[in-house]
Amino acid sequence: MWTIAEAATEADRAACLALRIEVFCGEQGVTREEEIDGLDDGARHLLATVAGSPGGTLRLRFQGEAAKVERVCVAGAHRGTGLGAALMREALRLAAEAGATEARLGAQVAVIPFYERLGFTAHGPEYLDARIPHRNMTRPLP
Repeated sequence: MWTIAEAATEADRAACLALRIEVFCGEQGVTREEEIDGLDDGARHLLATVAGSPGGTLRLRFQGEAAKVERVCVAGAHRGTGLGAALMREALRLAAEAGATEARLGAQVAVIPFYERLGFTAHGPEYLDARIPHRNMTRPLP
């Protein structure tokens, strides 16, 4: 089983970044410059751990009454276990608790069905982010 908590220490935040670099840079070919975009300090980060090791992460930024969910990733060994959905549900709970009325994200086209199962709706045209096709998605909160 896993635990999900806000990354409270520098070590937690470093674990989040290391996992993002492993998944986005190592697996998907995103450059470090694209991944490290200067927005981490103003965000809340969630870290899922499995048996004490990082298993998934995401960041949450607030823009007015909207919460933007970003950098969602799960380590390869934990994909398909429900960890990603649990991580997202916790982010949505925290966003609603903070007063957000809508959640937004830019989804890689390949994983749109994952976000649809969590109540998100895709809208607008497809676009490239780090050379990967994306679409914007939203979901009302709570």
